[in-house]
Amino acid sequence: MVVSIDPKDATPIYAQLERSFRAAIASGRLRPGDQLPTVRQLAVQLSVNANTVARVYAALERSGVFETRRGVGSFVRMGAPDVRPPDEHARRLRAFATRVLSDADAQGFTADEVVTALQETPA
Repeated sequence: MVVSIDPKDATPIYAQLERSFRAAIASGRLRPGDQLPTVRQLAVQLSVNANTVARVYAALERSGVFETRRGVGSFVRMGAPDVRPPDEHARRLRAFATRVLSDADAQGFTADEVVTALQETPA
């Protein structure tokens, strides 16, 4: 199975499913042009509500990751570099940086100290 969910995870199922699809595309398990299971097929395979799967398919179609061809099915539209829209990536990076700097400030570190430490840390 290309995507999975963890029923014990506190993360909502739709969020797990969307993250799992994006990870499958980023890792190459799903490639542009690959046909996806139908909403019903995936709902049965994962033992989740079909409305949840439909919600994820619709969200990924709106963001350009999937495309639906009437009468044919749903397909992966984008490759790994395109999985996240650039503005979404930048927004998430800014939010992450803000959290890091806020935590650093609470611990008594300056932004310059954080940047220096990050530059000295091997990737």
